[in-house]
Amino acid sequence: MPKSKRAKVVHLSKTEKKGKELSQKLFANVQEAADNFEHIFVFAVENMRNSYLKEVRSEFSDSRLFFGKTKVMAKALGQTRAEEHLTNLSGLAKYLNGNVGLFFTNRPAQEVLDYFSNWSQTDFARAGIAATHTFTVPAGVVYSRGGELPADDDVALPHSLEVTVRKWGMPTKLVKGKIVLDADYTVCKEGDVLNSHQTALLKMFGVAMADFKVDMQAYYTKTTESVTEIGAMEE
Repeated sequence: MPKSKRAKVVHLSKTEKKGKELSQKLFANVQEAADNFEHIFVFAVENMRNSYLKEVRSEFSDSRLFFGKTKVMAKALGQTRAEEHLTNLSGLAKYLNGNVGLFFTNRPAQEVLDYFSNWSQTDFARAGIAATHTFTVPAGVVYSRGGELPADDDVALPHSLEVTVRKWGMPTKLVKGKIVLDADYTVCKEGDVLNSHQTALLKMFGVAMADFKVDMQAYYTKTTESVTEIGAMEE
């Protein structure tokens, strides 16, 4: 009788070895990029989406972007003067905290800053983020855009979804084959931390509340061997 794949045992030592190899590869790749590019940026992301990060990689195909273990990347740059991979590069390592990555490029620093200051992508919110505005579905027949469009320009929500929206918290009922609310229903208020039911309703009504942004924190310039903090430039 063949062994069940479900019963296969994966030894912890193997997963640890793989993790160590990936960290070593990231370490080596970061140092190689530091040798080959003029500018090294530390960037933070809001409302992370891999699809949009791919878009950035495509736009900057002549550059390199790393979004991995921050401790490994900081060690690759060097966290002290004695350890730093390039002169004064340790000054950049202190920015590698939280949801951040490294961006290496030979393009002019101002070109990069201008691009990302004007670039963002709007997407549907995920549970755990704060609502950017209040969204209320008006009383009466429930339409597919939840009142965001005039009724004449919209279509009623299919009756087959009544059980689903009720499960997600809307006090609806079916009247003559149409989903109906007896009173206005507020899906979320501005500033609310959204739960999974709220995000499901927002997505169904086509309401996007998440902006994917890349915020540059600081950058290192190889020719001047200096670190520039972005916030200090904007003050």
